[in-house]
Amino acid sequence: MAQPIEQWITGIPPVTRTWVAAAVGASILVECQLVAPVQLWFSWKAALGNMQLWRFITTFCYFGPLSLDLAFHLFFIMRYSRLLEENSFSNRRADYVFLLLLCAAFLLAIAPLLTMPFLSSSLAFSLVYIWSRRNPSIKMSLFGVITITAPYLPLCLVAFSWLLQGGFQAAIGDIVGILAGHTYVFLQDYWPREMWSRTGKGEVQTPQIL
Repeated sequence: MAQPIEQWITGIPPVTRTWVAAAVGASILVECQLVAPVQLWFSWKAALGNMQLWRFITTFCYFGPLSLDLAFHLFFIMRYSRLLEENSFSNRRADYVFLLLLCAAFLLAIAPLLTMPFLSSSLAFSLVYIWSRRNPSIKMSLFGVITITAPYLPLCLVAFSWLLQGGFQAAIGDIVGILAGHTYVFLQDYWPREMWSRTGKGEVQTPQIL
């Protein structure tokens, strides 16, 4: 029994596996009362003013206590992060890490404008958006009732959050994730194709240090 589980874990791409492990670990630490959520969320004052630099990372790792909601978010990471890492970024691990860093930086930059102490869900949703834009012909079924193509998936998920979970405040995290993902897709995919570009490549170039 242990061997199949080990094979399943090692079969997950390394970047996705690390993020999932960090998310599970953060929730377990909070559940065991070894740390409190207030020690993990992000604020510029706490991160830089008090030199609590770990908040730049933990805000993207904590999805909440051990619950079905956590399982739902881990499913999103496992599915869409894995699909991107194995397909669009196959054999380009550094490029994928840089994508995550850019989306994270975008979210951190606008964090002071929002009441969002944790940015993990938004980062995960940005990957859903990027995957949907890079796979426009894939058809998906929502609850076995509605069939849509992949680009409409993020909009449908935002609509469900808005209608079923409490309006704009419930959907703001997903909306911000879309903005982060679209910024990356525009610079990397749309701009070189539709506008003038000196190199013919995406505007997002991974630093050599990665």
